[in-house]
Amino acid sequence: MININKLNSIGWQPYFQQQLAIDEWSQTKPVRVIEQHRSQLIIDDTEQLLTLPITNMTSQCVVGDWLLLDESGQVLRLLERKSVFSRKSIGNKRDKQYIAANVDVAFILCSLNDDFNLNRIERYLALVNEAECDAVIVLTKADLANDSLEKQALVQALDPLLSVEVINCFDDNVKTQLAPWLKAQTTIAVLGSSGVGKSTLTNTLLGHRVQNTNGIREQDSKGRHTTTSRHLLKLDCGAVIIDTPGMRELQLADVSEGIEATFQDIENLSDSCKFTNCTHTNEPGCAVIHAIEVGDLTERRFLNYQKLRRENQFNTASLHERRAHDKSLSKYYKRTQNQAVKIKRMD
Repeated sequence: MININKLNSIGWQPYFQQQLAIDEWSQTKPVRVIEQHRSQLIIDDTEQLLTLPITNMTSQCVVGDWLLLDESGQVLRLLERKSVFSRKSIGNKRDKQYIAANVDVAFILCSLNDDFNLNRIERYLALVNEAECDAVIVLTKADLANDSLEKQALVQALDPLLSVEVINCFDDNVKTQLAPWLKAQTTIAVLGSSGVGKSTLTNTLLGHRVQNTNGIREQDSKGRHTTTSRHLLKLDCGAVIIDTPGMRELQLADVSEGIEATFQDIENLSDSCKFTNCTHTNEPGCAVIHAIEVGDLTERRFLNYQKLRRENQFNTASLHERRAHDKSLSKYYKRTQNQAVKIKRMD
């Protein structure tokens, strides 16, 4: 029989519960993926940690996913995801790489040193908004910055409703600062580039060191990779946290709605342009150009909006082309096999 209280400790919610049929309550066991490796998954069944080999059925699983196992421990199915973060695979591959699943809150970390970057924050926001998760911008290394309030104001200007926190990852007070989001049964993902303090923050929230930490290069404030794989860890407050590796390249794909939500101010301005197909370059009556000229919109933000839209359109088209090619190839193989069977029968 499924123990709801134990499942709650690893992020179980009614969203997943309603996906189970009545007979499955006594005949199956929900488990959660807490680690993902090249050839196997580590799963938590609330009693112990188990390993599952990567098969065709589990090849698309990622940390945070819920699987349903039968009484013999075989995978029956992947439960429908509440949310999922994904990016275009690194390099020339026309594939989608999943980052984390079933996340409720995303802590987007950005350090207050020379690596502070509004464009990168907007990129992560597009990813999180597409998944319809709550986003919290966490500005780290406050102990090393003397302009933290100015940079916090710059981030807040992106969206007056955006949650923005300035923290020192080593300070235990961070638990109090982030308490509004550290609620039982909540799954939190920690996102950001290398060296921004993701593993340090995770260790502080856990109350002990689980993840290794590294410093940054003094010459350019760039971070070194610390976390090399994704892990789901339990917090004493009842929430669970996913620490992700630093992503030097976050290519967006299939995030049109996320971009629109991130740049809602520009989308609203576009609706006021004189021409419905306005390119916001030199058309008369362009509300976007006017907003830039009078200082209501920064040119940096507008240029990044255009860049992310172009990138998303290109990568999305590439992924759709790959899917169409794979589907066509699958049909070809099926026809060839059927013809081979017919010929064999004739012989």
